[in-house]
Amino acid sequence: ERVRRGQWLGHTGRRIRNVINIGIGGSDLGPVMAYEALRHYSERALCFRFVSNVDGTDFLEATRDLDPAETLFVVSSKTFTTLETMTNAHAARDWLLGGLGGDAAAVAKHFVAVSTNAEKVAAFGIDTANMFGFWDWVGGRYSMDSAIGLSTMLAVGPENFRNMLAGFRQMDEHFRTAPFERNLPVLLG
Repeated sequence: ERVRRGQWLGHTGRRIRNVINIGIGGSDLGPVMAYEALRHYSERALCFRFVSNVDGTDFLEATRDLDPAETLFVVSSKTFTTLETMTNAHAARDWLLGGLGGDAAAVAKHFVAVSTNAEKVAAFGIDTANMFGFWDWVGGRYSMDSAIGLSTMLAVGPENFRNMLAGFRQMDEHFRTAPFERNLPVLLG
């Protein structure tokens, strides 16, 4: 909520206006899909973008018109060692530091992590108080309703995110209890 209310300030004291999710696989596809589906509910004062491709053009396009002083990166990696995600996270850190005069302390104000590896998160320069953990047994393709959904929650707000989770629960319950001839996941599978 601090980001959505303009209370999360960057290293220069300016409000965060841009959020870029960095991830790959389930740490990217779920958040992108949910954001696109729920964009109507997004906070329009904020700009949301997603980076997953290690082709540098993807990162350059995501940041081309943004101000580093107003940008927050959400780095989503269970292990914080995923090659594609960490390549993009390092590019993001270089871009940020290049735009903010090279002060490494800026990383703590412009990066949050979604991970299970506090040691690697801290080594990157992210304050572990800004690390959102989740269970290490959650597979990427099943992680959207864990902390991996942080960028989507930032976009649509906690209430709409909870509504989405309630929909997930309803579908789980439907799958568990509906007869096969009326069971939507079975019929669509």
